[in-house]
Amino acid sequence: MLIFVVKLLIALQPALLPAQSAGASQLQPLVLRGVTIIDSTGAPAQPGMAVVIAAGRIIEVGKTSKVPVPANARVFDVAGKFMIPGLWDMHVHWYDEPSLPLFIVNGVTGVRIMCGFPLHLHWRKAISEGTLLGPRMVLAGPIVDGPAPFWPDAIRASNDAEGRSAVRTIKRQGYDCVKVYDFLPRSAYFGVADEARKLGLPLVGHVPFAVSAVEAADAGQYSIEHLSGVSLACSSREAVLRRELAAVPDKEAPGVTGVFLRLEVQAEDSYDETRAAALFEGFVKNGTWHVPTLTVKQSHAMLSDKITTSSSSRLPYLPSSLKDRWDNRRASTFRNLRAEDYANFKHLFRRHLELVSAMHRAGVRFLAGTDTGALDCYPGFSLHDELALLVRAGLTPMEALQAATRNPAQYLHRLEDLGTVEQGKIADLVLLDANPLDDIRNTTKIHAVVVNGRLLLNADLQALRKQAEVACRKKNEPEKLPGTHSKYP
Repeated sequence: MLIFVVKLLIALQPALLPAQSAGASQLQPLVLRGVTIIDSTGAPAQPGMAVVIAAGRIIEVGKTSKVPVPANARVFDVAGKFMIPGLWDMHVHWYDEPSLPLFIVNGVTGVRIMCGFPLHLHWRKAISEGTLLGPRMVLAGPIVDGPAPFWPDAIRASNDAEGRSAVRTIKRQGYDCVKVYDFLPRSAYFGVADEARKLGLPLVGHVPFAVSAVEAADAGQYSIEHLSGVSLACSSREAVLRRELAAVPDKEAPGVTGVFLRLEVQAEDSYDETRAAALFEGFVKNGTWHVPTLTVKQSHAMLSDKITTSSSSRLPYLPSSLKDRWDNRRASTFRNLRAEDYANFKHLFRRHLELVSAMHRAGVRFLAGTDTGALDCYPGFSLHDELALLVRAGLTPMEALQAATRNPAQYLHRLEDLGTVEQGKIADLVLLDANPLDDIRNTTKIHAVVVNGRLLLNADLQALRKQAEVACRKKNEPEKLPGTHSKYP
């Protein structure tokens, strides 16, 4: 069903729309002629192509000279432009409805929400019904953590039975996957893993401290976020460091972030290539996906440089309530961390780039995700930062692009509908002014976006951007903002 209807028609002036009305444009085929297609299959760029779209789907792709124009079609000459599939951000925390169009403005037509609440279930329904403009949504349920969870809104699970009960609750509430977190006990974790498998829910999230990355992969954890547990599993000192990790007395103590940082640095600095090779082979064998979220790691590495949101051109697109929390977070971080801790953030960022490079060479599969909602991670904008960081870590521009297009579709078992520019696929597309295979940063040079078959030209995108900017200036704090990473540095 088309997304671009009721709210967008109200928000935009009719003159900005590519057709006279939503109904008329829905009936009219759309033809984009002369474009260079980068279909994200891995094939070379295809210049001089035409794409025909009808009823939200790509119905024909071919050379412009050979593709007939359907009767009554809206035809756009886009020679000199480059077409890629719509992008996905596979690690998002977002709770502000007015700024949802910013994902679309940035070519992000799909997101995976990594801490879901009833708010997100409502958004997903409204987006699918066409009463809200926003990206497609895959929703993890509320976080499943131990009896003393890191996030107060988490589902607590102390043992096998409670872990299984948490999975059943998440399934019953209508979420798509189960997310586990750091302090989940071993018995609860394996209960969650087994129950999730039985109920057909993917297991995703962190590798809890009580479980090794090897065990998580063998238990069927479908995706691992932030490279959690990977450095430890690659360390020649894993057993010693794991005991020290378990002995950390109080996760709420002011200096505990520094303790965890130092332990991870020790893990990285005792990297064992033989252990790493065996681990990566296990990831490949088990089909374990990784979402490194290099963007948020970079933001942590830049803390000591005192780069703030006020120096960012993206600041106008940040909800005022979230800006306040980010500012408070920085202030608390500077009180609680030492110079050594800031140096460790920088060190870990460099080492994580190297770790992604090694995993990539071993054939481990990646998804592009940002941790949007965490410090200095912006809706839509930061996905392009993540693509650039994946290239910096050793992926080719095509491989980085696939991490945000084809790979998410494969991960979601939706390759028949999404992820590439091919006949029969849903028409979620981005038109660029420059070739991203020459420079991945060209994904930011967006000329137009096609959302479920609806063409948004540059004027439409600018209007949506302005609308979001106005909304973000207002105090639009919801009654409850769960999971907003208030404890993140």
